Amino acid sequence: MRKHKLVNTVLENCGEESADKKLVNSIVDSTFKVIASELKKQGKMTCSSFGTFRVSKRKAREGRNPRTGEPIKIEARKS
Repeated sequence: MRKHKLVNTVLENCGEESADKKLVNSIVDSTFKVIASELKKQGKMTCSSFGTFRVSKRKAREGRNPRTGEPIKIEARKS
């Protein structure tokens, strides 16, 4: 689900008359910023009755350029 779809779904669930789209968008942005901040600090964030977000490490690997088919090196990273 993309962010704009999430914002529109939240608006529908709140009743569009009682919620302001700019406010809901701001709240969604703030929520994502808090999650990202916690992941940077702790590497993990748990919201009870919702789920757990955690940073995982991905090893370097061989890949292929989809246009040319040439082998390329994909560097290690966090996701």
